[in-house]
Amino acid sequence: MVAALYVERGGAYYGLDNVDPWPEERDARTYDGPYPVVAHPPCQRWGRYWGGAPTTRPRLKKGDDGGCFAAALAAVRKWGGILEHPEGSHAWDHFGLMKPPHDGSWIRADWLSGHHGWTCCIEQGAYGHRARKKTWLYAHGVDVPSLRWGHAEGDFAPMEHGFHSAEERQIWKLTGEAPDYIKRATKTGICQRLSKRQRAATPEEFRDLLLSIARSASASA
Repeated sequence: MVAALYVERGGAYYGLDNVDPWPEERDARTYDGPYPVVAHPPCQRWGRYWGGAPTTRPRLKKGDDGGCFAAALAAVRKWGGILEHPEGSHAWDHFGLMKPPHDGSWIRADWLSGHHGWTCCIEQGAYGHRARKKTWLYAHGVDVPSLRWGHAEGDFAPMEHGFHSAEERQIWKLTGEAPDYIKRATKTGICQRLSKRQRAATPEEFRDLLLSIARSASASA
């Protein structure tokens, strides 16, 4: 059995044998075993736009997730398993985890603090996501396999192509000149916008990979 923490009700982790899904209403912060875990703690307050939209006032607080990431990290360390967060997550710095290289490979994440976890960077596009979706993984008490490192082959939709700032919106309004990242998306024919649900979705192949890693916890114990 694997506990899937912080997952969408009715989503990719539902209807599977030997998987116990924990959606928001079950409050995965209270999980206390005994199974290894796959954890997808909320990332909004840890990402590049942790403060909210450019017009958000007052600015939101970095890391203000109600203790979800801390609880997920503790569960992975205690019961074995794997945690997923967006590439560049500020949680890595906050919790003293080493940042993984972009070119691919597992590195020691927190051995100096005595936890013996591993971390790496992969693209979910290599496992069925419609965008590249660079992702950081943290694993503990499991076998860490070789993964599909580096850039995934193929054309992918950008995770977003709205404006990153009020200044960018004003520049396009005044000059008619699109930012470079929109020009690149248009040139390659992949400028379709993914919905919030599509961006957050866990592809089945990626889900199965995470579950297989978590299931190795008993063998690694």
